[in-house]
Amino acid sequence: MSKKEKPVGKVTHYFNKAKVAVVKLSAPLELEEKIKIMGGEKEFTQKVKSMEVDGKKISKAKAKQELGLKVSKPVREGYKVFRVE
Repeated sequence: MSKKEKPVGKVTHYFNKAKVAVVKLSAPLELEEKIKIMGGEKEFTQKVKSMEVDGKKISKAKAKQELGLKVSKPVREGYKVFRVE
């Protein structure tokens, strides 16, 4: 992890068919921000393309919110999410 990566949350659940991770945020997150997801042997970077809270699409999420985040690769519970500056 470099100085340019800030922790923003952690995966609490993953929906395989929808390729959506449920993320409990520890910091705000916005659409189009670049994030890195790390866990186990896996690590990948992607842009935030879709976020939902209670089935509604949102463009900004606050700290402590739990949201559905479309991910490009399968993830597992406990994976950490970082914002890449």
